[in-house]
Amino acid sequence: MASKESLNLCRAFLSNNRYVPLRQSFPNPNPKFQVLNQVSSQLFQTRSYSEIPKHLQHKPSVDPTLVPTTSPAAETLVPKTNETQKKKKNIANKAPVSSSLNAFEIAKFSAIADTWWDSEGPFKPLHAMNPTRLAFVRSTLCRHFGKDPYCARPLEGMKIIDVGCGGGILSEPLARMGATVTGIDAIEKNIKIAGLHSERDPATSSIEYRCVTAEKLVEEERMFDAVIALEVIEHVAEPADFCKSLAELTVPNGAMLVSTINRTIRSYAAAIVGAEYILQWLPKGTHQWSSLVTPEEIALIMHRSSISVQEVAGMVLNPFTGKWVLSDDTSINFIAYGTKNNL
Repeated sequence: MASKESLNLCRAFLSNNRYVPLRQSFPNPNPKFQVLNQVSSQLFQTRSYSEIPKHLQHKPSVDPTLVPTTSPAAETLVPKTNETQKKKKNIANKAPVSSSLNAFEIAKFSAIADTWWDSEGPFKPLHAMNPTRLAFVRSTLCRHFGKDPYCARPLEGMKIIDVGCGGGILSEPLARMGATVTGIDAIEKNIKIAGLHSERDPATSSIEYRCVTAEKLVEEERMFDAVIALEVIEHVAEPADFCKSLAELTVPNGAMLVSTINRTIRSYAAAIVGAEYILQWLPKGTHQWSSLVTPEEIALIMHRSSISVQEVAGMVLNPFTGKWVLSDDTSINFIAYGTKNNL
């Protein structure tokens, strides 16, 4: 968990409107994880996901149309009626034109949409990073909503939207953790693939997938306990407008999580030159360095959208294990968690 000192750095930047570096090293206060490999920690400034305070900050809303199944072995939220189920599985055919859409990015990702569930394909880095992203999401949401992160369904009762869901590689595990999940994407092919894949597992078949933008859901007055947009903001045309829409989808005192790549020389060398051109983990041109956003810019954008940043963590690849780990090094990949001010 980010310490009070790191959060004060973020707040100092917002109040003084000047650059304050967030990349600092803080010890992990959780004694359960102090036995981690010390050499790895020193090299990569690694830390495990946040500890969970006991207090309850916000009670998540519960969809009244959903009831739990009677089977304790396969407890999951299911619609009461077939009509509701059809409504939740409805997939729109076209996404409306919006200021946050980037036509070039949409065309680029449409060309590789068929490979979403190929763990060795163009989305291999996301598959490898997913457990680390989920650990951070589970930790922060459980802390905020007063849930037990170690139970089988820690996100039970939460309404979560996965913005830019792609093929559903994040939406599905969120559903398995008990959340009522809505996944949206501007690419129709992604939504079709996500819907087909989710139907294979009863635990994920209730996910609502729609080919629609966040702005459109704002017009529909939809709101969620948690709004998540991972590796998306660097591909939109207007990051500030995009974040504003995410904030409007968040209930008062709800949570918002955004992850992306920092705009640094290290990120250019590692995420673009290394990952795209040398190692060829990603198709060339996947990321435009000038479109990347720094943690300070994310904090400012979220602040202007009434979202208070609570924690910023880095995600780094340990070359010795091939695993992604949470870190205090935000110079390449990072994830930010904030809460919406109770207006």
